[in-house]
Amino acid sequence: MQLSSSELSRQKVKPLEDLAKIISTHRAEGKVIVHAHGVFDLVHPGHIRYFDAARREGDILVVTLTPDRYVNKGPDRPVFNEQLRAEFLSTLATVDYVAINKWPTAVETIRLLKPDVYVKGSDYSKPEDDITGGIIAEKEAIEEVGGRIHFTDEITFSSSNLLNGHLPTLPEEASTFLRRFRNKYTAGEIVRTLDLIRDLKVLIIGDVIVDEYVFCHVMGQASKSVALNARYLAKEQHTGGVLAIARHISDFCENPSLVSVLGPEKDYRDFIKSGLGDSVECRFFDRTSGPTTVKRRFIERFRYSKIFELSFVDNRPLTREESKEVAEHIDRVIDQFDLVLVADFGHGLMDGLLIELISARARFLAVNAQTNSANTGYNLISKYPKADYVCIDQEEIRLAYSDRYGPLDILMRRVSQDLQAKVVTVTQGASGSLIYSRDKDEFYQTPVFSEEVVDSTGAGDAFLAITSPLVARGVAPEIVGVIGNSIGAMAVKILGNKQPIQRVPLIKYLKTLLA
Repeated sequence: MQLSSSELSRQKVKPLEDLAKIISTHRAEGKVIVHAHGVFDLVHPGHIRYFDAARREGDILVVTLTPDRYVNKGPDRPVFNEQLRAEFLSTLATVDYVAINKWPTAVETIRLLKPDVYVKGSDYSKPEDDITGGIIAEKEAIEEVGGRIHFTDEITFSSSNLLNGHLPTLPEEASTFLRRFRNKYTAGEIVRTLDLIRDLKVLIIGDVIVDEYVFCHVMGQASKSVALNARYLAKEQHTGGVLAIARHISDFCENPSLVSVLGPEKDYRDFIKSGLGDSVECRFFDRTSGPTTVKRRFIERFRYSKIFELSFVDNRPLTREESKEVAEHIDRVIDQFDLVLVADFGHGLMDGLLIELISARARFLAVNAQTNSANTGYNLISKYPKADYVCIDQEEIRLAYSDRYGPLDILMRRVSQDLQAKVVTVTQGASGSLIYSRDKDEFYQTPVFSEEVVDSTGAGDAFLAITSPLVARGVAPEIVGVIGNSIGAMAVKILGNKQPIQRVPLIKYLKTLLA
């Protein structure tokens, strides 16, 4: 009697620890264990041939799956969740057992299962082409347990290409845009632009923010007032503001430097320094005139919706002595850098003295002057006399020119002219981003690549962080827009600034997007 797919799944899909015991029994019987590992989001003829070839290397074929949380192919992948992927693979006659992995890579899984043969497709046969370096680690792991690695030589297909063409996860506007973009650029060409910024020397200047998230469960309105009553669940701290920007950049540009000020609170100092690690060279000056800025957000845990925000902030400028100390340091070191990136959150650091110095001395200056609830109308891009690259959002440019409804292209040309900016980017939330190139006098509109948002906090900062060095290197604006919006699509799936955007996941996403 033929088994149903659910019955096959129960027989073949095993927890990883149970699978290790089952394999041990088969090995004791003298059977050769073959192990294949991957995402297998869309199983196609290439996979079927791959599994057939793998099975020919032994007696028992075990397939392990990358779990959903570790699939680095972009915000909307995998298309099929890990349970569905495991269930489908279990229906294949060539596959004896399936398990969902517990780790990001197969290295620990190989050590646990101890297969005789670890099988990968021919596209992994050249380790130098693997941007993650994972195949080298997997080869070492299989040899460590006494096995060998085998590369199949079967026909290959791109799952991402098939998904993009037949099961698109993007908004229609984005799909149409990317079809045109792919006709002009390959994924390899886009990815190679990231290599151009690796050796760029970057100085980051701006306001430190500590983001605190207090997770709660709202129980209802208090019985004797209009206040909400919420039950405390947990708390997280993230390095935000200029710290988040430095973390983003550190995986793309080698050894960036950061200059900022910190208040007297020792606990925050230790947290900030540990959060940045050794990848960013930091110089923090003491600020006695105000605290380290902390933004404490109370969040409904199950919906990730903000209930209330409490800010510990003093937007008054630094004292004359404090400002002079920071300015003297920047004056000494600024000539060492190819790019100065200013992240001005309006919390007191960027005063007239620093702005004048940086505008006059920076080899290439990228600026964001952010509008937030603590400084609306008082922290405008127009306070800068010069910038080579301006990256602000739509509200910020409209506030700068007191123009709520006027055409955006006219305002962007005005910013470019007033600040002598070569490139101006305006991020537009759900409408994507618009880039203006003064040299070409052209505009480049890029749509959003993801409509699902966990938290938009920090997405603009991530966009600024990586597009600034790209613009400084002269990368074409339309490429900057695609990379920037890809970063934005990844960032809105992250709570606040919990994790930085990293180079390898971005490259994987770009390759998926442009397949």
